This record gives sequence, C-alpha cells and structure tokens, in this order.
Amino acid sequence: MNQSSRNGLSLPHRALAILSQLNLIAGGGILVLLISGFIARDWVFTALGVRPLEGNESLIAGMRTIMVAGLVAVALVHSILARLLAMVHTVRIGDAFVAENAQRLKEIAWAVLGLEVLHAVIAAIAGSVSTPALPLDIRWSFNLTRWLTVLMLFVLARVFEQGTMMREDLEGTV
Repeated sequence: MNQSSRNGLSLPHRALAILSQLNLIAGGGILVLLISGFIARDWVFTALGVRPLEGNESLIAGMRTIMVAGLVAVALVHSILARLLAMVHTVRIGDAFVAENAQRLKEIAWAVLGLEVLHAVIAAIAGSVSTPALPLDIRWSFNLTRWLTVLMLFVLARVFEQGTMMREDLEGTV
C-alpha cells in the first residue's frame, strides 16, 4: 500500500481513537452517577429532578436500571470502535480482506443490533416507571436506517468472508 493511502486513513484512525476515549469517559460518568446515586441518593436524584419521596421508588429504580443499561451501551460502543480501529489497522498495512475483518464486521453487526434492542428496552423501562407528575421522557421509535445498517453489516461481513476465501483460493492456485 502506498504512503498516500496510509495517510488517508490517519484521520479516521484518530477520530476512532478519540471517540473511543470519549465513550470511556461517558461510561465513567454514568458509573459515577450510578454509584453516587446509592451513596448520596437524595442529593443525586434531587439534582436529576426526582425528589426521593415515598411513591418515587419505582422511578428511582427505573432510572438506576437505565444507568446500568447505559453502561451496557458504552461496552457495546467500545466493542464497535475497537473493532473498527482494528479494521483500519489492517487496511493501513494493506491487507483488508482477512478472515478477522469478516468476523469483526459480524461482531459489529451484533453489537449494533444489541444497541437497537437496548434502545427499545430503555424506552420500555422509562415508559413503565414514568408518571404524569414525574415523566421520564425517553421514547423509542422505529428507525429504518438503523435496522438497514444492521442488515448491511451482516451482508458486508459475508462479502468479506467470500473475498477472503476467493483470495485464499487464488493464492493456492498461483
């Protein structure tokens, strides 16, 4: 691979590395919020707009559950970004069609699917604990683009698998 192709991937590589760090920082923030919600419950939930009075226990439990789901989302996003970084690395060294990239794409597809399901779960939790007095306004709506992205990733994973097998066959015949 020539030098200009490698340099062309330095921006995506940097962007993915920065996004990965920001994702971990966000995860740390959610974790701090979750832990401090147990240590200083009244203060934290009052700051979040929920007075920890009798009758608000299910709302507080729901908010804590959503924080845990947020940590799961951070882990899924970290998984996606790590795999994308690894794929960019293989492209930078000039070997994109490798079995590992096909597997990475498949894992990314599963992670994106997991994020979509998690989004629906969070909305369901919010809807179940929300009250007219204290609404928790988190909604889910079907987004065709995100679901098509999941399908596209699975298809691309298969394309990479086929490309890898074809290259291996070609190398075996030469």
